Amino acid sequence: MGGRQTSRRSRATDYRLIAVAVGLILAWAAVGIRLFQVQVVKADELAAMGLDQRLTVKELAADRGNIFDREGRELAITVDATTIYANPRQVTTPEVTASVLAAALGLDTAAVLDKLTSDRSFVFIARQVEWEQAEPVTALGHPGIHWYTEPKRVYPAGRMAAQVIGFVNIDNQGIEGLEFGYDEELSGSPGRLEAEQDPEGRLITFGEYDVVPAVPGSDLITTIDREIQFIAEEVCEDTIVRTGAQRCSVVVLDPDSGEVLAMVTLPSFDPGDRAGIDSDRYRNWAALSVFEPGSTQKLVTVAAALEEKAVSAATTFEVPDQIEIVPGACPDNEDVYGCFTDNTPHEPRIMSVTDIVTRSSNVGTILIGQELGEEKLADYLGAFNYGSHTGIDFPGEAAGEINLAAGCQSCPASAAIGYSVSVTELQMAAVYATIANDGVWVQPHLVKEIVDGIGVRSPMDPEHRRVVSEDSARIMRLLLQNVVESEDGTGQQARVSGYTVGGKTGTTRRFEEGEGYTDDFVASFIGMAPVDEPEIVVAVVVDAPLSDNTGGRAAAPAFAEIVERTLHQMGVAPDAS
Repeated sequence: MGGRQTSRRSRATDYRLIAVAVGLILAWAAVGIRLFQVQVVKADELAAMGLDQRLTVKELAADRGNIFDREGRELAITVDATTIYANPRQVTTPEVTASVLAAALGLDTAAVLDKLTSDRSFVFIARQVEWEQAEPVTALGHPGIHWYTEPKRVYPAGRMAAQVIGFVNIDNQGIEGLEFGYDEELSGSPGRLEAEQDPEGRLITFGEYDVVPAVPGSDLITTIDREIQFIAEEVCEDTIVRTGAQRCSVVVLDPDSGEVLAMVTLPSFDPGDRAGIDSDRYRNWAALSVFEPGSTQKLVTVAAALEEKAVSAATTFEVPDQIEIVPGACPDNEDVYGCFTDNTPHEPRIMSVTDIVTRSSNVGTILIGQELGEEKLADYLGAFNYGSHTGIDFPGEAAGEINLAAGCQSCPASAAIGYSVSVTELQMAAVYATIANDGVWVQPHLVKEIVDGIGVRSPMDPEHRRVVSEDSARIMRLLLQNVVESEDGTGQQARVSGYTVGGKTGTTRRFEEGEGYTDDFVASFIGMAPVDEPEIVVAVVVDAPLSDNTGGRAAAPAFAEIVERTLHQMGVAPDAS
């Protein structure tokens, strides 16, 4: 009996051992299969997953390029600044911390407290603070308050050329001026860092590590001369005070190269401190806003007539003090668009082309325009770049307009004397530069060359095209010189001691879209010096002067001072006693 029981227990034990063995074999087989899947079948996939978990990827910001004047003096640079931020969940004493931060950073305590008591894990307290201001905060050691270094754009020249240079937003992206127009070149290309780190965020010494360096942004070498820009801005400011004008703008061009030596719009602003500034001050009026040029436009009419041999400087006309273009317009003067008059009433008199330009006779210029013909006038307006962008490297440039609509009887006469056309100050400066440059129009530009991150220089290559002959340009310069030097000339206040100057006055009423002509005037003077071989062209536009509201009284004196000081600054020797 006992033997049989023992035998049965032995067999049961054997079965259990067999079952355990089979189970172990199956388990090991499962482990083996799993190991095979992990180590062989899915080895690459799992290794990649593990690397992804350990790998940190960071974008490396590129240094933004600098902006310099033509002599390499800084107009816009990037410096390191400190940004203070907080994790409100870590802040233990929000009221105390808010009070301390607000006092140190010059912030509103209630606003800081509102941030520190939010349910977020990250809030900015102050962006791009100078280290001198941020250092006391970093030394406080308040829980939940952190900081890091980030780039900040600064403008060492302050308000100088502010509308030209423009500015960036808090993230260093250009939003106005050259900063916006050349944002891609200035920004460069961000780099990339890939590295393995442990669960505590520490780099693994022999782990994966790969760096693609950021490509620094290119530097811009502008055509602006800080000394000339300063002169133009100072004179413009004085002109606003003297005349009570709303605005003054100036363009100084090198007529040979098309380089803009100065471009001014006042009132201005500080691009590094724009708090409370009307955004209208950001506008570069010289390139972005249009006006009717008035008598400064007469240069085109006369130069075209000289070029087409329709007249010579000695050609004479019998010039009345008014001319009726639209029948019936003059007797009651009901249609100002069909009846044109000279500024001062006079008996009909014989006037040469020289006299007409010198005295800025509207009627005489219209007679010259009639000799030229409407079609040729339109051709030359286009050739001098009216109604088209100059192509200057500045965003948002206005093109202006030529209004010679079919069936408009008075439009050709209006266009001959600077109405029925709209232009920018820059376009007009380029027109006069064409005459200064012996009849060759050169595309204006603000950037002299671009220097990339490794030092490769790319100079600008502006467009050139001939508009009138060298001989026509020379005669036109002499006519403009007479405007300034003759006792009958309208530009006598543009005279410069020691230098021959040629130029033209302009006075028009301001035209507003939807309103028509207003009671405000736009006074201008555009000219060049020295006349024989002009080194500079200067355009001055005074918007809405309260007194001295003509081009000869408001703009010509400013022109004269800018020319004199600029030629001295450039070292140009006097050419007249």
